[in-house]
Amino acid sequence: MSTDFTPTEMMTIAAARALTNDDVCFVGIGAPSAACNVARLTHAPDITLIYESGTVGTKPDVLPLSIGDGELCDTALFTVPVPEMFRYWLQGGRITTGFLGGAQIDKFANLNTTVVGPYDKPKVRLPGGGGAPEIASNCGRIFITMALSNRGFVEKLPFTTSMGHGEGGDHRERLGMKTKGPTRVVTDLCIFEPDAVTRELTVVSIHKGVTREQIQENCGWTVKFAAFVEDTPVPSETELRVLRDINARTKKAHEAA
Repeated sequence: MSTDFTPTEMMTIAAARALTNDDVCFVGIGAPSAACNVARLTHAPDITLIYESGTVGTKPDVLPLSIGDGELCDTALFTVPVPEMFRYWLQGGRITTGFLGGAQIDKFANLNTTVVGPYDKPKVRLPGGGGAPEIASNCGRIFITMALSNRGFVEKLPFTTSMGHGEGGDHRERLGMKTKGPTRVVTDLCIFEPDAVTRELTVVSIHKGVTREQIQENCGWTVKFAAFVEDTPVPSETELRVLRDINARTKKAHEAA
């Protein structure tokens, strides 16, 4: 095991560990993409990665800049039109896991990727939902990866782009949603999972060297901790090597472009 790693590396590797060979995973760009490909290159070589542009079973050698990156199509088993991707694959219930990020999240794992501030006159206009609202609704379960900060983890979202557990409790079921929604939120300091009844995000694992006080200082709501909180296993040498190798290849490829 290694003790020389960054919080971002810990977050990415902890997120990767949640995936298995049996997963058919709808991958978001950025941190989710890094985590999914680390899983593919370590303990889950048979995982099926799907990106929004319609690439199925893709095995990128470098991390894509966007869903339209040619690397995804070049290394996919096959590519389907975007309407088919959403209607047949996603809405058809054929994708087990969605891996998302966001600009902001609340205590019930609802995500905002639309605006910060009032919708009509926002302080910041974000990229928008893309396929994330449909992914959040139709994948069997959702994993979310985001760095923990007061700017990102907020008491109340100015705009809900992708529904997590709504207002908590059985809100998803009352709306007729049959999927589990967010089951894990991995940050650079800790891992949250929703409470079985209230669905409020609860800390279940804390990364090495992090205190409960640090977690609270970086979260915009009063954090709840599970009755038993685990210590997140530190990254292995193999996990770190694989992550650093793909990041180095990605940097080199994008600099050359």
